[in-house]
Amino acid sequence: MPLETMTPVERWQAVFLRHKTDRVPMDYWSTPEFDARLMGHLGCASRQEALRKLHVDYVVSPKPSYIGPRLAPGTDVFGCRFSGVDYGTGIYDECVSHPLAAFTSVEGIRKNYRWPSPEWWDYRAIPNQLQGHEDYPVQGGGSEPFLTYKYLRGDERALMDLIEQPEIVHYCLGRLFDLEYENTRRIFEQIPGRITYSYIAEDLGGQTDLMFSVRHIREFLLPGMKRMIDLAHQGGARVFHHDDGNCRRILPDLIALGIDLLNPIQWRCPGMEREALKSDFGKAIILHGGMDNQFTLPFGTVDDVRREVLDNLRILGTGGGYILAPCHNIQALTPPENVVALYETGREYGWF
Repeated sequence: MPLETMTPVERWQAVFLRHKTDRVPMDYWSTPEFDARLMGHLGCASRQEALRKLHVDYVVSPKPSYIGPRLAPGTDVFGCRFSGVDYGTGIYDECVSHPLAAFTSVEGIRKNYRWPSPEWWDYRAIPNQLQGHEDYPVQGGGSEPFLTYKYLRGDERALMDLIEQPEIVHYCLGRLFDLEYENTRRIFEQIPGRITYSYIAEDLGGQTDLMFSVRHIREFLLPGMKRMIDLAHQGGARVFHHDDGNCRRILPDLIALGIDLLNPIQWRCPGMEREALKSDFGKAIILHGGMDNQFTLPFGTVDDVRREVLDNLRILGTGGGYILAPCHNIQALTPPENVVALYETGREYGWF
């Protein structure tokens, strides 16, 4: 096998610049339950040790320390209360209390609700969090405000608000974008020139099509996302856009906005076929993901995984512009052997 001549951060940067890399970069997303399984399977004492053993070009995500008002157990800074729900193969924290659900006007929210302040976090420890990871890419800040809005209002109410209470949506998303903008700005301020990308996400796609109308996406989300994208670019970073499912109809808008990378490429969703995505958008954006974790990784064989890696390298990796990774967090029921096969095959056949 050839010798690696680049560090993980050099591979990521080269892909963004459309330069040749020694091999395809490889990223990793997972649940804590699967992390534990993988560590046990590989005989590693930490997640970092396991990923380095698999030659994964993992990303470091430094965070500020919370120093704000004391929070009730299970409650976040927005006053949303969460409870762990066991789905058999993993426990997920689900929002069970929505602090803005009962409000019917912007004025009522202004008078009765306290928004978090950037002063509730201490950013000074962020540089220290990069120690020992100097060769790895860094994620700095970002935004995903409609996810928080759904927690604040409840899923059904939040979606109905787009039509019935647009003034509440505009006001709340404005406050959320403001907070995330300032949080990101302060992270950039702590580690100037060190951030590889900012994570500017929104789950717009469902399994077969968009979950929102294009009109509503353009009205409520794109202006705030553009502001975040410009901030990242001004700081010398790229924009990593996460968007599950079939988001194809809104991709031209997102590219025009300035995203640099699309994740996670759920190619089994109608409209997200790999060949067409690469042909239509591969010169404009980096494609990240492509390893199916609805079927192939959890339920396929090692040979199925190897074939899919080779398909992704051939389809998405042709001419560069691709980072090999799972389509989302690897779930606990996934055989560790399949994940080892993913990265071993990527390292064996992903050379340029």
